Amino acid sequence: TIAWSPFVGLFIAKISRGRTIRQFVFGVMFVPTIFTFLWFSVFGDTALHLIMVEGYTSLIADVQADNAIALFKLFELLPMTAITSFLAVLLIITFFVTSSDSGSLVIDSLAAGGASHTPVWQRVFWASTEGLVAAALLLAGGLSALQTMTIASALPFAVIMLISALGMWRALVIEGHHETSLQNHM
Repeated sequence: TIAWSPFVGLFIAKISRGRTIRQFVFGVMFVPTIFTFLWFSVFGDTALHLIMVEGYTSLIADVQADNAIALFKLFELLPMTAITSFLAVLLIITFFVTSSDSGSLVIDSLAAGGASHTPVWQRVFWASTEGLVAAALLLAGGLSALQTMTIASALPFAVIMLISALGMWRALVIEGHHETSLQNHM
């Protein structure tokens, strides 16, 4: 998550232009948190019910063996498996495509010196490069190589995020003092 934060952060900042900080915080922090809470509540409770009440203890072993397929193993125990599995795959593909697209948009904008409107071929270049790097890592060392690269690249970004958060806090404090000063002079 941290490795993607610069891309996601810049993308969200780009699409949030003109919004208040309150709207931004609500849209970026609370809406996803509520959705995640509902997701884990529904699917977690369903899995617990299937294991504890219905007796499908094999779900535990299946998930422990390969947690990447946990959702699909859960769907196998529910009605309409084919439909829900298809929708899950569709949503996973949508997630990866939109994540890659937003990352490519940000890289493209940064490479163009902050320009918003760049040639389509340039954005396609960055998306293709991103895909080729991921494919090369997968071919060279499998999923563990891709995960290791993601974790290794996250450490420098964690430091940058900390500095950025402190800078944002400082800017908000200064702006608050400035507004208070203006109100006192009126």
